[in-house]
Amino acid sequence: MCNIKGEIMATTLKRTMRTRHIQMIGLASGIGTGLFLSSAYTIHTAGALGTIIAYSIGALLVYLVMLSVAELSIAMPATGAFHYHAQQLIGPATGFFVAIAYWLTWTIALGSEFTAAGIIMQRWLPHLPVWSFSGLFLLVILLSNFFSARIFGESEYWLAAIKVVAIVIFLIVGVLILTGIIHSPRTASAGFQNILSHGAFPNGIWAVFTTILAVNFAFSGTELMGITAGEVENPEKAIPKAIKAVWWRQIIFFIGSIVILAAVIPYEKAGVTESPFVTVFSMAGIPYAADIMNFVILTGILSMANSGLYASTRMLWSLGHEGLISSKFTATNKHGIPQLALFVSLLGGVLALGSSFMAAGQLYLILVEVSGLAVVFVWIAISWSHYQYYLKLKKAHQLNQLRYPKWAYPILPLAGFAGSSLSVILVIFDPAQRMALLWSIPFILLVYGYYALRFKLLNKYQHKRIKISQERQVHDKV
Repeated sequence: MCNIKGEIMATTLKRTMRTRHIQMIGLASGIGTGLFLSSAYTIHTAGALGTIIAYSIGALLVYLVMLSVAELSIAMPATGAFHYHAQQLIGPATGFFVAIAYWLTWTIALGSEFTAAGIIMQRWLPHLPVWSFSGLFLLVILLSNFFSARIFGESEYWLAAIKVVAIVIFLIVGVLILTGIIHSPRTASAGFQNILSHGAFPNGIWAVFTTILAVNFAFSGTELMGITAGEVENPEKAIPKAIKAVWWRQIIFFIGSIVILAAVIPYEKAGVTESPFVTVFSMAGIPYAADIMNFVILTGILSMANSGLYASTRMLWSLGHEGLISSKFTATNKHGIPQLALFVSLLGGVLALGSSFMAAGQLYLILVEVSGLAVVFVWIAISWSHYQYYLKLKKAHQLNQLRYPKWAYPILPLAGFAGSSLSVILVIFDPAQRMALLWSIPFILLVYGYYALRFKLLNKYQHKRIKISQERQVHDKV
């Protein structure tokens, strides 16, 4: 009988996170700078209707990926999630690449989150440099992750709650503007006619597809729930409940918000110097509403940075636990927090300080491109891992273990794989984003080359990795 069902990873981490923490993380994951800031870039590039189409495609794609995450996380619950799944189902080298790529995704994303926080803060304190705010928020996020997983879960719960409530209020205000109940001179031109006022695709239909990378960045973070499997109570129940909320959250929060933004703000007025959400509240003429929304956006940014540091830290811990990097990264404090992994991951946030030497808006878009592409590589691996899981169950005549109806296989994982792969290929045709893909090629070769050199050509490291892997298997079976 094929042993496909994995045991929970033997770990020095502590299961202190509760179901409500995971449910809120699942409900609000992905709501950050991608929606609050880069949606303006997408509207300006793809046009109003094009943006709605791009986000609809992104929502469908990430939902397919999350279905794969759900099944694999239940069958093989482990801290490190898709890194561990890829290692077991695709191959050790690919598992190593997935972990490094996801760690890179979040460490670079930390820089973009802290930079975006500085952009927001300069609305109130324009004379202070962006890097000063970045340093302050970096310290806050460090403290949130330093003491225990429960403190992280609690802080993330309330940060997520603020942005969820804010999105709901924004949707209500947007509807009131579009129906004319809230009216001011600045909202006189608002209406659904704006979606087609400059043509269906002002910059051509191709612009819709070339913005997919920025859209993917907006949705990135949704897959993070899988990483919590090693630190949440009853992961078999908590993770599926959280994932069930993904689809309707994407429809209501992302697509709903984009429709309102596209109808209220002409596409040529969208930019990255101000959040389009702030623009809508300012157009409504609501006193202090823009400042309130900026605060909400700030909490959303901190929420994503909080989750990003958690995810990148656990990826390093998982790599150390597997013997793929130094075992020093597995060392935890008395609260079960891997401190070295935490501080090394935090170095990614230092990228935000570079915004003091160049235009913050320009730096933000560069970081969006790099992070967005790296996370898509992870989505490709997740979908392919799910497909390999299906094949192994089929070979072992254990298809009754599959969670979804039989007609969904192998369409579900292959559709996620094809959609994620296509979004990477489309980057080639966008000169503004092409460099992110070109730089990714040597990165991929470097990671796979390093793995081959260390674990296949240098026998002593290969033997050490095998020994650690065998010890883990014995520990997991106890």
